[in-house]
Amino acid sequence: MAAVLHLDHITVAANDLAEGVAYVEKALGIAPPAGGAHPLMGTHNHLLRLSETSFLEVIAPDPQASAPTRPRWFALDDPQTHAALASSPKLMTWVVSTSDITSALVKIPQAARPAITVTRGNLEWLISVPPDGSMPFGGAFPTLIEWPEGPHPASRMPDLGCALVAFEIRHPAADTIRTALSGVLDDPRIRFRPDPKPSFHAVIRTPWGERELV
Repeated sequence: MAAVLHLDHITVAANDLAEGVAYVEKALGIAPPAGGAHPLMGTHNHLLRLSETSFLEVIAPDPQASAPTRPRWFALDDPQTHAALASSPKLMTWVVSTSDITSALVKIPQAARPAITVTRGNLEWLISVPPDGSMPFGGAFPTLIEWPEGPHPASRMPDLGCALVAFEIRHPAADTIRTALSGVLDDPRIRFRPDPKPSFHAVIRTPWGERELV
């Protein structure tokens, strides 16, 4: 039986967390509330609930954290990433959830690996991150995550009236990514468009109408 994946969260990356929060607030009219810190990765984040099982993350290196002993996730230590984010924060990647990440990684060879344990406060989960912190297809292919049993973390976030309407992945290999996920991810909100310039476009419903985040 194929692994079943669900859209878990979309991630805005920034070189500075305050800049990332301001970027999202300008686009959506809402500032994502504070999340927490990830000691292993030397990062911290803010989180905006999009449903009981999904959210928007804003993430950046944490200047107050000890230097991580490994490259940060989401390619945050990559010089090209750092240079790109110097001009503006941006949607960097997306994350899908599974109830069995070990099985999912066997069935989806294009996914990053291995699955490692990460914490934020008293929350602990498994997520697919290679040793060099890179992302398949530059982030256009989703990272896999397995949360602990019980209510999804998004269900405990404040509901500020936001919901994801559509999420489009634009990439030269969009058709390849779509094919790799066919049969394991079925979400009409997710669209793939071949484009020589990789980018993401999210449409999010807010209390003030639909807004776009890129």
